[in-house]
Amino acid sequence: MGIITRNFANNILSSGTLDATDGIDGAIPSSNIANASVTNITELPPAIEVIESRASDPVSPNEGEVWYNSTDNVIKIRTATTSGTWASGGNLGTGRAQLGGAGIQTAALAFGGYTTTNSNATEEYDGTSWTAGGNMDTARYALAGGGTQTAALAMGGAIYPGTPNSTATEEYDGSSWTGGGNLGTGRQFLGGAGTQTAGLAFGGSSTNPNTAGTQTEEYDGTSWTNGGSLNTARWRTTGAGTQTAGLCITGYQPPGNTFGSATESYNGTSWTSVNSTNTTRATAAASGLQTEALVYGGGNPGALSATEIWNGTSWTTSPAVLATARTGLAGAGNNATSALAFGGDSVLTTTEEFTGPGVAVTKTVTVS
Repeated sequence: MGIITRNFANNILSSGTLDATDGIDGAIPSSNIANASVTNITELPPAIEVIESRASDPVSPNEGEVWYNSTDNVIKIRTATTSGTWASGGNLGTGRAQLGGAGIQTAALAFGGYTTTNSNATEEYDGTSWTAGGNMDTARYALAGGGTQTAALAMGGAIYPGTPNSTATEEYDGSSWTGGGNLGTGRQFLGGAGTQTAGLAFGGSSTNPNTAGTQTEEYDGTSWTNGGSLNTARWRTTGAGTQTAGLCITGYQPPGNTFGSATESYNGTSWTSVNSTNTTRATAAASGLQTEALVYGGGNPGALSATEIWNGTSWTTSPAVLATARTGLAGAGNNATSALAFGGDSVLTTTEEFTGPGVAVTKTVTVS
């Protein structure tokens, strides 16, 4: 804005005009300037803070960030970072292991798996309880999933006995499953990510006896095409993110099918090795995005309860642990602050809900 100056006339010339050439001048105190007259401000001093107005909450607000939600008509603040907690949710109607998962914590999908035989059961979670959905066309376990509760993708898996490395793909519309294009490489214990129309399948075992694989395939809603290969071969792996921004996390790795910690990120063309998890494990569950994700449970070799948080660069071990240690579970969630863990080896029915660090809470300030 610059400095507003004053120059007051203090005498009258013989001609009758006012003279200010030898008047009083200087800067006008800011307290004497009306707010309505201040325009074209280019900079504010640090002591002045501005609350940003937004129609919706930011996806990943910084700790201490404050904003005005114009839709909810409230001021919100991101709380200080906490460790997060796992709490009990509603039990699955059908307990199972090695099942597939999709969706978010309040709208999740569980499908397939193994009870005493291959399962085709589907269940939908509303944030409180599970209800039966339409059965899969092909009963199987050790499969991967992606998408949402009303537009899910099931890929690969194993059918015992008969087809240890399945190519089957199915699409769910919220009530029933329909066959999709088959994977180019049949496999079990693979990782999955993405959506129903932009899916990603990676790793897994395509041989019998099982060996770790590096192959990646991309789905366009109709058919699969080859993508870039993983740098580290693995099976019993898990994943998160999207087709063009995916994560492949842990699994059995060569030599000798050892429990691994390798993490890789996918850009839609190729995989890049990034920082490893702190806990080596296999057959874990993961949820979230390439920039913020969770991995939880798994085995090494016994069932684990450990949870780790990914910030886009590195993994941090959370003090929050699953109440029930489990391997062969499934997960759901689209960020690092809200996730779901369900099922697992020993044919578990238990479900747990994760509430993570830095959840934005509404202050008791209503703007009228």
